[in-house]
Amino acid sequence: MTDQIELELAEGVSAIDPALWDSCACPETRDGGRAYDPFTTHRFLSALEASGSVGRGTGWDPRPIVARAGGSVLGVAPLYVKSHSQGEYVFDHGWADAFERAGGQYYPKLQCAVPFTPCTGRRLLTAPDHAETGRATLLAGMAQVAENNGLSSVHMTFCLEDEADLAEGAGYLHRHGQQFHFYNQGYADFDAFLAQLSSRKRKALKKERTRAQGFGGEIRQLTGDDIRPEHWDAFWTFYQDTGARKWGSPYLTRAFFDALHEMREDVLLVLALREGRPIAGALNLIGRDCLYGRYWGCIEDHPYLHFELCYHQAVDYALAHGLARVEAGAQGEHKLARGYLPHITHSAHWITHPGLRHAISDYLEAERAAIDEDVEVMTEMGPFRSKG
Repeated sequence: MTDQIELELAEGVSAIDPALWDSCACPETRDGGRAYDPFTTHRFLSALEASGSVGRGTGWDPRPIVARAGGSVLGVAPLYVKSHSQGEYVFDHGWADAFERAGGQYYPKLQCAVPFTPCTGRRLLTAPDHAETGRATLLAGMAQVAENNGLSSVHMTFCLEDEADLAEGAGYLHRHGQQFHFYNQGYADFDAFLAQLSSRKRKALKKERTRAQGFGGEIRQLTGDDIRPEHWDAFWTFYQDTGARKWGSPYLTRAFFDALHEMREDVLLVLALREGRPIAGALNLIGRDCLYGRYWGCIEDHPYLHFELCYHQAVDYALAHGLARVEAGAQGEHKLARGYLPHITHSAHWITHPGLRHAISDYLEAERAAIDEDVEVMTEMGPFRSKG
């Protein structure tokens, strides 16, 4: 391509034409199907902005990047100027502390990500006819923005592995992380999945589900128009309780859940009700081939109800709807016993200061080796029957 490339930082995803953004973020929906990744759609990202979950005062200042050439859009990427490292789930607090103790200024930095969402997906959102050029241009453009504005770094988190590989070739540092995912091996139902487990694990999960479902109420899976506005009132209470206990204050505002109601066909809400009143719930988003577990909360404690709503019900739904996998969020070795296997996640990091870059590069080399070994060991420790 010989046309001059132009880079634009918009004031937010909401400032970009939805059709333009989604032509890059989810072109597969042109056939009427569901987006592979609901989190990078225009309506999801703009809902974060409109609800005040990101923007002024949050430390997440949206500056999505748009790359053009010859009047054509090459690609877009969700980009944020960050004044802290909260809500990312790929932890760089140690890098920031070390750099600032040495006299550097780590913040602000650039974050190419979906805020508060540790789910793997495309970050370099390219027009179908410009995939190769678009991805290379976006990577170079983000690094150029950091360099030109004296910013310490660019962090592209929970990206696809091939995006991280491409970024590494462009001078970014490749980082591994770890999650636990459930993989649908063509199971007809939950019992067919259980049949693949060792006898001891199978009995333990059956007992766990029996105890969880005996809390004295009913469990309902809701999606689409079955989700009513009052369900969000209940879930907001759950979300606030979990947020207060885990990270001090919730990242998302109440207004975001009202916006989420407008995209409820992409939502699976699993509620536990006792005497008709919701007492616990788990929120999932539905992709074309994946169910993404996001949030959980409760106002009553019952044994194993968390595991039932977040993990077992998610597997039930995925198997019933032919989804290939369930991503159950960040961390959690307790997921292993419930059929969720270790999975390596990827991120890429552009570090502008040579000394900091060298130190982080050494650290990441050792970290990758440790994570890869840990994944191998835990996979062997999984609940599935030995193949012999």
